[in-house]
Amino acid sequence: MSAPPKTVLHASDAEAEAIRRTVRTVDVATLGLGRARADLSHVPGLVALLSDPQVSDPIYDLPRPIGEDSVTRWVAEGQAQALAGEGLLLVTLDADHTVAGYSKISVWPERSSAELAGAMRADAQNRGQGGSGAAHTFGWMFETLGVRLIGLTAALDNVRSAKLIEAAGFVPMGEREAKRPDGTVRVSRYWELTRDQWRQRHRL
Repeated sequence: MSAPPKTVLHASDAEAEAIRRTVRTVDVATLGLGRARADLSHVPGLVALLSDPQVSDPIYDLPRPIGEDSVTRWVAEGQAQALAGEGLLLVTLDADHTVAGYSKISVWPERSSAELAGAMRADAQNRGQGGSGAAHTFGWMFETLGVRLIGLTAALDNVRSAKLIEAAGFVPMGEREAKRPDGTVRVSRYWELTRDQWRQRHRL
């Protein structure tokens, strides 16, 4: 299960409510072509995507075992989190309107903080676009959702994600225990980045 960043920020009531309101109402198409809020019509495509171990094995917070029932519950939970202003479960659709990837943004408005997880279909990976796409998403989370801190985790052996995360400017902060939905624990590498650090790096 997602956990808030180690660093504790305290948002004012007004800041927290502004983040919640944005999460509830934001047009996710502003994040990029083919992005949509996941709904029950996307369940078959998500099952197909996540049934590939190359896609799902490195990700700790997916519903397991992956199947229609578990993914349906996961999508419903994502919709409930969006209504509460505390998360977004998004799909990326290709030209054929097939689910080619997903993003899960967990948000803690009272801490002005968020976490990002996600993956692309195996045939869309390793094309050199992951870094630019992730950087765009981080900027969107800071500037559109309005959070001031993002925390990220990756499996200890997930070298590709670690390189992408550090290339985006995230600061390594050791390890943390990531709790899976089934209650088991995975030790993960951990990073954080603040909005001020992001703006300084990208000169916004």
